Amino acid sequence: MEPFPLIEFKNVTKRFDGRTVLDNVNLRIYEGQITTIIGLSGAGKSVLLKHIIGLIQPDEGTVCLRGKPLSGVRKKEIADTVKQMSYMFQGNALFDSMTVYENIALPLQETTDLSREEIDRRVRTRIEQTELGDSADKFPSELSGGMQKRAALARALVTDPRIVLFDEPTSGQDPVRKNAILSMIAQYQRRFGFTAILVSHEIPDVYFISNRILALYDRTIVFQGAPEDLEKFDHPFMDEVIHSLEGLQEELTGLHSRRQFKVLYQSQMKRKALDQFYVLVVFTLEGLDAIASGMGHEAAQEAIRCMGLAIEKHFGPIGGVSTRLGINEFITMLPYSDMAEAEAILNNFAADIQREDIVNILNGARRRGGEGQCVEIGIKAGLAQGRPTVEVGPVMNAAVEQQKEIARLRCIPDW
Repeated sequence: MEPFPLIEFKNVTKRFDGRTVLDNVNLRIYEGQITTIIGLSGAGKSVLLKHIIGLIQPDEGTVCLRGKPLSGVRKKEIADTVKQMSYMFQGNALFDSMTVYENIALPLQETTDLSREEIDRRVRTRIEQTELGDSADKFPSELSGGMQKRAALARALVTDPRIVLFDEPTSGQDPVRKNAILSMIAQYQRRFGFTAILVSHEIPDVYFISNRILALYDRTIVFQGAPEDLEKFDHPFMDEVIHSLEGLQEELTGLHSRRQFKVLYQSQMKRKALDQFYVLVVFTLEGLDAIASGMGHEAAQEAIRCMGLAIEKHFGPIGGVSTRLGINEFITMLPYSDMAEAEAILNNFAADIQREDIVNILNGARRRGGEGQCVEIGIKAGLAQGRPTVEVGPVMNAAVEQQKEIARLRCIPDW
């Protein structure tokens, strides 16, 4: 049974100066999830967000909160609900004349009666959690773009909101920082249980952290569902926007996108005789939370990037086709190998990765400010053999069941 929606749009239409921006929009957002609204730049995603927070009213249709139309809710009840929301603006909206500390403290000072001591405690907690300790007394103009994003995120979370709206939180960032910001959002969402609503025109950034995706196209919602179902969506939207899915693997890990992987997999299967075998290898990188906590979210994303590069380095030259299954999971198809050859390649991979690659990332991150943290992570891998006549799903599941640890990497602060 589908849960009751926290927020629902029913036939919402919005116009500005006679131009229709939202046209008969219907959508549902559920409590405790990360929902991302995707679409091209200028599609109306930010306008949609502002309807949720009450900054804009629809010309037609209804916006409901917990089943109640906002138009029929008493002003005090709406005000109480808005107090439970927080908004992270696309341009950060930090005040240049205030320090990072003062920017983060501002929502508590303006909307609560907390004591100065309690405000200080909450602000310093958020500063520590978002790795801004060395920047608390700096002004926004003295920070890099990535650090400004962290400050804006800390300010959005300082009031302990139940709903947080993020307007293009990763815009203007490089691939590692984009995913570091999203990693922080996902981590805090899991820790505090708030409902996160993001808008983005960069699908790869949000693909791995979202529970649910809404696609805004031609002024209306044309898709809403799980990220994996988006790949099966047959609509002109896919031709115009979904190509950006190719970007995440190329920029962050160097691997194929999931869509590319499926196309290449199907192509390879058509070439093989029905009695020929292929091998799937499923990898899991364990300990990303430890890296993020001890060394920072950017170090965790660098570890993911290096894992992808290492897989391609060892398996690509022999015809391996690889992609990223999840935040810390990867899969490689070896179309021309048997189990014995695949195991030999995997053993070489395990030996090499303990000498370089991710170990270098851990050491480098430690030197950049790990502050004595000793991080230990593991790499698991499993092999399974398949035939063209067998669906890939069961073969993949068999590889997951066969996973065992092939390497344990440790950063010891000796320098």
